Order: sequence, then C-alpha cells, then structure tokens
Amino acid sequence: MLLEQKQQTIITSTEPTASLPVMEAFYTLQGEGAHTGRAAYFIRLGGCEVGCHWCDVKESWDVNVHPKIPIDTIVDGALQHPGRMAVITGGEPLMHDLTRLTATLQMAGFQTNIETSGVCKAVTGSWDWICFSPKKFKKPNPDIYRKADELKVIIYNQSDFAFAESFVHELRPNCKLFLQSEWSRSNEMLPLIVDYVKNNPQWQISLQTHKYLDIP
Repeated sequence: MLLEQKQQTIITSTEPTASLPVMEAFYTLQGEGAHTGRAAYFIRLGGCEVGCHWCDVKESWDVNVHPKIPIDTIVDGALQHPGRMAVITGGEPLMHDLTRLTATLQMAGFQTNIETSGVCKAVTGSWDWICFSPKKFKKPNPDIYRKADELKVIIYNQSDFAFAESFVHELRPNCKLFLQSEWSRSNEMLPLIVDYVKNNPQWQISLQTHKYLDIP
C-alpha cells in the first residue's frame, strides 16, 4: 500500500504537551528499515527505561538531563531543511505525550514516523509510520501490535530469531518484517541473518547504512 494511501493512526490527548526534552535533532538520511535512504529530520527525545545493554545512545536515558524545548521551536528547526519526513526516536519517545508535536509537524507538511519499543501504556500522536522495535529487556504493551507498520528486531545472538518470530502472529498481515544485526556483532550475526532471510523470505535485512556511510 502506498504511504499516502495509508490511514493514519490517531490517538488524541486531553492535555497536549507544550515542550519536550530533546537530546538532539539533526537532518540526515534514514539509515534503517523500510525508509532507508530517504532524507529525514530526526528528533531524539530524552528518557528511556528499557535499558538495552548494547544501546548506542545511553546518554538519552536520563530524561532530566535534556532541555525541554517548545514544540514550535522543534518544528521550526525541522523546517530549515527541505526534507519533509520527521522521525521521532529516543530513548523511548512514547514516554511523552506526542499529540501536539505530531499535529504541528503534520500541519507544517511533514510525514511523521516513530521508532518505539512499544513498552509504554499508550501510543499518543498522529503517525504516518510506526516502527515497532521490541527489546527483551522490557515487555511491550500489546496495544502496539496492531498499530505497527514495521517490525524491526535487533539480532544480538541466535536466540533473537525466535524472539523476533514470537511477534509475527500478533501483527497486521501487511506489517513489514526486518532483522538487523547489533552493530558490534555484525561480523558474526550478519551471515546468520542472510541465511535466515533466505530460508524465511517474509523477512528482510535492515542494515545501519548510516554507519557504513559514516554519517549521523
């Protein structure tokens, strides 16, 4: 289904958040998953309670060390660049009410994408694309399963293949399925992922192409 034809997932909030803790925001190419290679403005929010030991942005975990930025200022930053895809990431971005942020971005002409572990109680915001990336360290809320457009599972060891498969029957039939090696384990895991995808062609490989290209 073409993205522009997809019905948006919308959940509203009675008290929209006026500012959010932003660790960093930057314009680059999406390096992973279904939108690999597209220009994107990344908004990385502070705060995460999942605790992946291999996380490459552990500095995002403490929500209190990141400045709260007014949403209009966040969107103004995005508007300085020609691309109109905004990717909200973290940390765990759904720790925050994202209703006002996504509404303001969409009013400004942005496609709104999110990457989430799905552990939070609610999916707030209006989303054109939801990447669900579950982690073993904290169980996701089943509410995310029927909202996900993309499942992206990080493969750190061989048991992660079974972990990835455990979600498939819960997802919508058209949800895209990706396996991605944890970066430090790529030499060992990528050959296993290649063989797995060849034997299970409903899956695709996601590569961290931004790291190969040495861009943010």
